[in-house]
Amino acid sequence: MRRGAKPGKAKVKARLPVARKSRKSEGSKRRELEKRLAEALQREQVLVEQQTATAEILSVISSSPTDVQPVFDTITQNALELCGAASSLLTTFDGELLHLAALANVRPGVADSLRRVYPMRPGRGAAGVRAILTRAVVHIPDLREDPEYALRDLVQALDFRSVLAVPMLREGKPIGTINVHKGDPEPFSESQIALLQTFAAQAVIAIENVRLFTELQQKNGALTQAHAQVSEALEQQTATAEILRVISSSPTDGQPVFDVIVESACRLCDAVFANAVQFDGELMHNMAHYGFSPEGLDILMRAFPRAPTRESMSGRAILDGTVVQSEDMSTDEGTALSHQLSRVVGSHAYLSVPMLREGVPVGAITVARRERGSFPARQVELLKTFADQAVIAIENVRLFTELEARNRDLTTALDQQTATSDILRVISQSQTDLQPVFESLVDSAARLCGANDLLLLVREGDVLRPVAGIGPFWGSLAADFRVPLVRGSIAARSVIDGATLHFPDLAALSETEFPTGRDLQLRFGHRTVLAVPLVREGSALGTIFALRFEVRPFADQQIALLKT
Repeated sequence: MRRGAKPGKAKVKARLPVARKSRKSEGSKRRELEKRLAEALQREQVLVEQQTATAEILSVISSSPTDVQPVFDTITQNALELCGAASSLLTTFDGELLHLAALANVRPGVADSLRRVYPMRPGRGAAGVRAILTRAVVHIPDLREDPEYALRDLVQALDFRSVLAVPMLREGKPIGTINVHKGDPEPFSESQIALLQTFAAQAVIAIENVRLFTELQQKNGALTQAHAQVSEALEQQTATAEILRVISSSPTDGQPVFDVIVESACRLCDAVFANAVQFDGELMHNMAHYGFSPEGLDILMRAFPRAPTRESMSGRAILDGTVVQSEDMSTDEGTALSHQLSRVVGSHAYLSVPMLREGVPVGAITVARRERGSFPARQVELLKTFADQAVIAIENVRLFTELEARNRDLTTALDQQTATSDILRVISQSQTDLQPVFESLVDSAARLCGANDLLLLVREGDVLRPVAGIGPFWGSLAADFRVPLVRGSIAARSVIDGATLHFPDLAALSETEFPTGRDLQLRFGHRTVLAVPLVREGSALGTIFALRFEVRPFADQQIALLKT
C-alpha cells in the first residue's frame, strides 16, 4: 500500500516544533499502550469463548430435537463459566408457575432446598419470578440491599449476594429464566448480561424445536394408529417421513419442503394438481405447484402475488383460518380464479387447508381432483398434517435465519475487535512513525467495510494530503496529489463541516454539487462514496474516504466502524 513520495515530504509533521518529552513520560505512555493492548486482547479472548459456547449450544440443539434437557444443562454450565458465577440455574414457566429445570455448581443439600421452593408464582420476592413478572432483565448487585427479596434463608444457604436473572421470551411472552449468582456483592458486566440474553434466545429455540417436533410426532402417531390396517397409511407415513427428512436437510430453505409437500399431496389425495401459497400478512405468494397443465400453470403464475380474497380457495382458507371445500367448482361462481382453473384443467372438487402458526394463518395448501364430491376425512387430515409440516419448515427457516444473524453479528464484532487489536499493536510498535499506523488503519477499514478504494487524508493548511490508502485509485495518485479544502469536494466538505457524508450513487448527484473530484472518481468507476472526518476536540484533522465501484450503500454498522 505504501507509495513512493518525494524526498523531504514523507513526514511533514516531524518538522513541527514539539515539546521534548521526558523518558518518564514516554515510559508512562508505553505502559498505557501496553495496558490498552492487553485489554483489547482480553476482550478478543472473551468474544472467542462466547462464540465457542454459542456453537456448542447450537450443536446440542441440533443433536437433541426432541429433548431440551441437554440444551438446558449446556446453557447453565456455560453461563456459570462465562459469567464468572458461583452457581446458575434455568427455569421454565408454564403460564402460571415457574419450574426448576437445570442447576450448575449447586451442592446436593442446597439443590434439595431449591427444589422445595419450586414451583413458584410470578412476583417480586425473587429474581427469577420478578423477571417473569416484568419480562425484563433483573440485576441485583447486593441482595441484602433489596427490600423486596423474600428468600433470605435460601440466600444464606446458597451463600450468594448478587444475582442476575434474564427472561426467556417467545414473541414477547415469558417462558422461563436463566439465573446466575455470585458470592460477593459484585455486579455483572454489560457483556455478561448480553451473553445471558443470547443464551436465553437459544433456549427459546430449543423449546420451540422440541414443541414443534413433539406436536408433529403426536399427529403422526395418531395418523398411524388410525390407519394402521390400511395400506394407504403406509404411503402417508412414507410421505410424512420424506417431508421430515427434507425439513431436516433444509433448515435454511423452505422451497424443497414445499416441493415435496405438493407432490405428495397431489399423489395421496388422488388430485389432478396441488399448490402451496405462503401469506406474509398482506399478500399470498405461490411457493410450489404440481400437476398443472401449461395453460393452468400460466393462469396460476399470473395470479400471484395477490391479497387473500374469497375469489380463490386458498384465499378463503386463509381468511377463515379453517378447511374449505367445494364439491363442484364448475358451479361455484364466487371463486373466480379457482373457477377459471376448473374450466381449463377440468377439475371439480377442491380442498384447501390453511397453514396455522399459533392460530394465525401463514399460508395454505390446495388440491383439486376431476371427480365431484367431498374429499374423505382421511385426506383432509393428511393435508392438515402436511400444512403443519409446512409451518415447521417456515419456522425453521425463520429461527435459523435469526440465529445466523446473531452469529454474523458476533463474527463482525470479533473481526472489528481483532482489527482494533492489530492497530493498537502497530501503535505500540511505531511510537515515532505514524505511517505503519495509517497503513494498518486503512487496510482494516477497507477490509471490514468492503471498500474498493479507501484513502486516509490529513489536513495541511488549505489542502488535504493523502497519507495512506488501498485500491487502484490510491495507486494511481501522484506523490504531490493534494485535495483543495473547498466545498466542491466530498472529502474536503466532510472536513470543513466536520460531518459524515454518504452518497449511495455518485452518478445521481448534480454535476455542480461536487465539481472538484467528481469527474475523476466517476472515471475510475466509483459509484458509492463515504467520507468520515477525523475529529478531535471539535476540529477536523482529516477524513477517511471510502469508495465502491457498484451502487451499494455502506451499512450503518460500517459507518459506525469508520467513525470508531
